[in-house]
Amino acid sequence: MIVPVGHVEPVARRIRGYVAGHPVFDTVRARYVWLWPGYPQYCVPSEDIVEGALADEGRSLALRVGGARRQTLRMGSLTRPGAAWEWAGDAPSGIVGHVTFRWEAIDAWFEEDEQVFVHPRNPYTRVDALRSGRGVRVMLDGTVLADAPYSVMVLETGLPTRYYLDRSYLDWTRMRRTGTVTSCPYKGRTSGYWAVRTDRATYPDIAWSYDVPAREVTPIAGLVAFHNERVDLCLDGQPLPRPAPVSRAIWEREHR
Repeated sequence: MIVPVGHVEPVARRIRGYVAGHPVFDTVRARYVWLWPGYPQYCVPSEDIVEGALADEGRSLALRVGGARRQTLRMGSLTRPGAAWEWAGDAPSGIVGHVTFRWEAIDAWFEEDEQVFVHPRNPYTRVDALRSGRGVRVMLDGTVLADAPYSVMVLETGLPTRYYLDRSYLDWTRMRRTGTVTSCPYKGRTSGYWAVRTDRATYPDIAWSYDVPAREVTPIAGLVAFHNERVDLCLDGQPLPRPAPVSRAIWEREHR
């Protein structure tokens, strides 16, 4: 990763958080801090948090980059213990007096006027959606699930290349829609997941689609991708090795 754990830098975006439709904080002075290599956390100046929204629980925390005080979030009749922590004096100097919220404690996060899902976007992660004229065949247990003359390739830092295919090239007799919905900070919220049935078995949630993806990957709108790790792919007639399963932390970043 480009930056080490403990690195702090300014967030060049307006950051807002809402609970039950009410603003909790609104700041243009947030900072990033990396508690682990994959992505940062927001640190919000205490002055930019709604007055009375946080109550100190009298508990100290020892976190990877310094100490903090645990906070309860209170908004009207709603109470969320352990929703945040305020960084103490032994934390990196740029975030002392700032507050970091647990992601799940805030109902809706915004960078400027766009909602962000799962966790803050890493400013050092790149996501490209490239149209490609190389054919893609998808197989499982010897069954052809898709055979497309072109795709949109999504190349995202730290993840295997994903191949998004036009629906007209899929064998829908093998596909069954499930109720799964996941979110990604870089691509948005999925609009569909599908299980796949072969002559041997049924495999849950092996393909997905974004009908309204994030602006950066608009070429994938309405297309369908398969988990490279769980199917057999051929690109331009050449078999691709299945990538090693991604770590749980990275999987959650991509599908949550």
